[in-house]
Amino acid sequence: MSSAVAGISAIAMATPSTVVSNAAIAARHELGDTWIESRTGIRERRHAAVGERLSELAATAGSRALRKAGIAAEEVDLVVVATTTPDDLLPNAAPLVAHALGIPTAGAFDVGAACTGFVAALGAAAGQVESGRSETTLVIGADLMSRVVDPGDRDTSVLFGDGAGAAVVTAKPGHGRIGPSVLRSDGAAGDLVAIPRADGVVRMDGRETFRRAVACLTDSSREAVELAGLALADIDLFVYHQANGRILRAVGERLNLEQDRVVDCIGRYGNTSAATVPIALCEAAGERRLFPGARVVVGAFGSGLTWGATVVEWGNA
Repeated sequence: MSSAVAGISAIAMATPSTVVSNAAIAARHELGDTWIESRTGIRERRHAAVGERLSELAATAGSRALRKAGIAAEEVDLVVVATTTPDDLLPNAAPLVAHALGIPTAGAFDVGAACTGFVAALGAAAGQVESGRSETTLVIGADLMSRVVDPGDRDTSVLFGDGAGAAVVTAKPGHGRIGPSVLRSDGAAGDLVAIPRADGVVRMDGRETFRRAVACLTDSSREAVELAGLALADIDLFVYHQANGRILRAVGERLNLEQDRVVDCIGRYGNTSAATVPIALCEAAGERRLFPGARVVVGAFGSGLTWGATVVEWGNA
C-alpha cells in the first residue's frame, strides 16, 4: 500500500480581461449605485469575450500552475476539470485542456459538482496520488457563468463572473497535505439552484439557498476540522466558495471567527462557481496569508445540492 501524502505543489489562476462593473448591470435593472454591493459584496466581475473558450481559460490557469511547480507537461498523469460550463456537451473539458497543455495520453475527466466542484476534484486527486495511481494530478476549477446567466434576471445577473484556477497535486516532500474530505449532497433540494435544459440559464431561490449554504458550510467545516484531529482555533485561514459576501460573513459569525481569518475576494470577481476556491487561494497567497505549515479550511456549497470541506496543510506552494 502506498504511503504517499498528497499536497498542493502550486496554485495559479486566470481570468478574462473584460471587467464588468456594477454600474453597467445596475443601469439595466434601474438599481441604485450601491444596491448590488450592499447585498452581495460584489463590485465587479470578469466576463469572457465572444469566442473565448472555457478550455482555453482553464489551460492558461493550468499552465501557470505547472510552471510555478516546476513540473513539465509530460510528468502529469491525470487532469481533472471541475466545471458547469464546458465548451460543448461533449467532449468534456478535461481532455481538451490536457491537449492544449501538451500533456500526452494522461487520464482526463470532468467533475460536475457545480460550485463544489473544485473541492470534490481536490479530494479525488488526493486519493489518486495517495493510492499510487497518479504521481502528479492537475486539478482545475473553471467556469464561464456569463454564458448561462439571464441578463433580465436581476437576482442572478448581478452575481456571476468568469474565471479559472488550478492546483498541482503531488506527494513531493514539503508540499503540505490535503486532509480527509467531507462531501455531502441533497438531491431533494436540487431545484434551489438549477440550469434547466429548457432555457439553459441559471434559476435560483436566493433566500433558501442562502440559508442552506450558511448551514452546510458551517457544519462541513466543523466536521472536516474534527476529522483532521484539530479544533477551529487551530485553523489559520478559511477559504470558502465566494458566492455572496453575506454568506461569508454569516459562516464566520456562526463559527465565531475573526473577520481576517475568512478570505473574501468576491468584490473583484463575483461568483465564478467552481473557480472561486482556487481563485481565493491565489488571492490569499498573493497577500501572504498562506505560509508553510498554515492550516486552511477549504469549503464550498453549490447546486445539486452539493457541499463539502477539507483541511489543507499548506506547504511551499
